[in-house]
Amino acid sequence: VQLQACGGGLVQPGGSLRLSCAASGSIFSISTMGWYRQVPGKQRELVAAITSGGRLNYADSVKGRFTISRDNAKNTAYLQMNDLKPEDTAVYYCNAFAGFKDYWGHGTLVTVSS
Repeated sequence: VQLQACGGGLVQPGGSLRLSCAASGSIFSISTMGWYRQVPGKQRELVAAITSGGRLNYADSVKGRFTISRDNAKNTAYLQMNDLKPEDTAVYYCNAFAGFKDYWGHGTLVTVSS
């Protein structure tokens, strides 16, 4: 499974961004897709995840602001991020769980700053 993520950038507090993650390869085996984020000196943390059946999981810090979705026809997952805060600044990584293995896309930097 290969993952191609895009959509990061610089945004002001209160602004919005949408990240996308396109999967290719053995996509039939993907069960869960998600987004994680990491800041220097800290562990990578789950932001949001969605199963093939549509079950959602969000970090408490993003509930009500972020929405994860998945277009199975396009093999793509999206993370809509609204009301961004400076503490959302991080490198965001797309993740897919397939065949009992984790796959990772390259990170995309999200910077929230005025």
